[in-house]
Amino acid sequence: MVANQDWMSTTEPILSDDLLDAIRVYFPKYPTRRAVVLPALHTVQERLGYVPAQAVVEIAELLELHPSEVQDTLSFYGFFKQDKPLGKVRIWVCRSISCSARGGEDLLEYLCEKLGIRPGETTEDGLFSLEFAECLGACDFAPAMLAGSELIGDLTREKIDAFVDRVRGDT
Repeated sequence: MVANQDWMSTTEPILSDDLLDAIRVYFPKYPTRRAVVLPALHTVQERLGYVPAQAVVEIAELLELHPSEVQDTLSFYGFFKQDKPLGKVRIWVCRSISCSARGGEDLLEYLCEKLGIRPGETTEDGLFSLEFAECLGACDFAPAMLAGSELIGDLTREKIDAFVDRVRGDT
């Protein structure tokens, strides 16, 4: 169990039984509970849109770790968010040398203007979160953006417009 009770929260649990079961599925796939921290964080962020502090405590309890061990992993990766839920679609615009040389920085600025947000922010309607990536590994398709699980290469303003319009039209 958790060694230091100072981390224990009096807040109501936020991880549902279904979500806890989705984390438990990883137990037989990994040699230790500690090894399940990263998949657990991904699962929680996928379901809740972020990993709030109370979720860190609950993950730690489930994995029989101290919450600081879970928090250390969470804070190491820029992928996870703790302060508020991400938008329905998380957009990463690549700014590697390949993408930058082909206009990626200008396209990131265009997307910022179109969405009315800066990297690290979420639109007021909760639909989009925008971030930049140092590299998406898609140099053959530079400039590129990753929107959810969709890679959009040879990015242009027209492709950005079509993507944003399509997502807005689906809601």
